[in-house]
Amino acid sequence: MSRVSTRKVENDIPVLKREQLGKGVRGKYFRQYTQASNVVVLRPEIRKAFPTSEAVNEALANLLAVTRETVRLTSRSRTRTKAHR
Repeated sequence: MSRVSTRKVENDIPVLKREQLGKGVRGKYFRQYTQASNVVVLRPEIRKAFPTSEAVNEALANLLAVTRETVRLTSRSRTRTKAHR
C-alpha cells in the first residue's frame, strides 16, 4: 500500500489579494519575539561605535579575555606557601 502525499501542489494554493488578508496589527508578536530571541537593542551612541554584530561580538570577546586575565592576576593562590604556615 502506498502512502498518499500530503504536500500541497503550488496550483492548490490560492492567490489572495491584499484586501482579503485583513488589516495588520503593528507589534502583535513583539513580546513573544523579544522573549524567544537574542535581540539586543543598543543605545544610539553605542550603535555608532559598534555598527555590526561582528564588532559587538569582537569587543565583548576581548572584554571577556581581559576579565579572565585580570582575575588570574588578582586572585590569591589556593595553596599556602611555607612562609604562611
